[in-house]
Amino acid sequence: MTDLSNIKIAVVGLGYVGLPLAVEFGKKRPVIGFDISQARIDQLLRGLDCTLETEPEELRSASFLSFTTEVSALEEANCFIVTVPTPIDEHKRPDLTPLLRASELIGKVLKPGDIVIYESTVYPGATEEDCVPVLEKFSGLVFNRDFFAGYSPERINPGDKQHRLVNIKKVTSGSTPETADLVDRLYNEIIVAGTHKASSIKVAEAAKVIENTQRDLNIALINELAIIFNRMGIDTEAVLQAAGSKWNFLPFRPGLVGGHCIGVDPYYLTHKAQSIGYHPEIILAGRRLNDGMGAYVVAQLVKAMTKRRIHVDGAKVLVMGLTFKENCPDLRNTRVIDVVAELKDYNCVVDVCDPWAAADEAQHEYGISLVAEPETGTYDAIILAVAHHQFKEMGEAAIRKLGAATHVLYDLKYLLPAQASDLRL
Repeated sequence: MTDLSNIKIAVVGLGYVGLPLAVEFGKKRPVIGFDISQARIDQLLRGLDCTLETEPEELRSASFLSFTTEVSALEEANCFIVTVPTPIDEHKRPDLTPLLRASELIGKVLKPGDIVIYESTVYPGATEEDCVPVLEKFSGLVFNRDFFAGYSPERINPGDKQHRLVNIKKVTSGSTPETADLVDRLYNEIIVAGTHKASSIKVAEAAKVIENTQRDLNIALINELAIIFNRMGIDTEAVLQAAGSKWNFLPFRPGLVGGHCIGVDPYYLTHKAQSIGYHPEIILAGRRLNDGMGAYVVAQLVKAMTKRRIHVDGAKVLVMGLTFKENCPDLRNTRVIDVVAELKDYNCVVDVCDPWAAADEAQHEYGISLVAEPETGTYDAIILAVAHHQFKEMGEAAIRKLGAATHVLYDLKYLLPAQASDLRL
């Protein structure tokens, strides 16, 4: 197995996870940043990152980092770190296609003594049961004799400038004790917060997938409480503030649950559970509740509009925000799209504005043409769907000006004071 001092890394996949990792390692040792998108590589070569996770000066500081789309360039590496997406399909089933294709690509250049480390979120067992056989097939090498594997789950929080790669503790693991030690020492070169070496790859995989499953269930509970309190005429935020005065009350808030992790990872765990004959009840119940929040939001809005004698059929509605979270351009698995789709089912005319989202990506992914400047005095309803700082800075008066003489303002994110909106979750 390769010695730590001689490791040359290739990071496969340069998105929200891969690029920050490549940059940090590229400050200290040779790193090949690989992506199948030539447009992405061209952008990075110009010193720009459309994910906004890495600043231009950070890219410049990674003096040992190079970028390429050429598979042949990977032959120079002896340690491959896989950071490709692991989405779900339309039936909520894990889609390992990007992961398996990356494994195939690496298998074609794998050499004796090489290490392959996976960071993509998977169910327990996926690395050794799904990915390793692909590496063996395309390399002709034998696992744990000729090459080795590790798993170190990503913990990137898009848009978060406080909790970044280097100051989030990193879980590491390896397919042999020696590999686990090497992987742990490798990550300790860049992770200031330190590492936690798991006892096995499966333990590390399971730890990652339950992190977001736990958050998903906590949010589902708060969403259900919001539904109950709304029926009782009680302000949910006021209740949460009161309960939050106790030191051990967890500070979750209701809302739409999307993104590349929380709304996806539980399905990886439930898929694996079902494959071994166990039907998970609580996890799937939480998922069903969270997946239904878009429909609930629109139902509440329609009731409020009807009470104000606003004709719903043909009503013009402005949705403020499309990304899956605030102050971040990430559109992956945004559940705001559920709100938009539900409104269209009511035959509403929907405009969407978002200063963070890329217009071409919104069009490509969801068929939505973003409105750059919403028209004043136009909308029968306004939904504050994402808590971007630009919306908060607008304040109630500027947001209300976008509405018609009679309109409904629904604040999903508690962006405004309680009395400033007509509806809140």
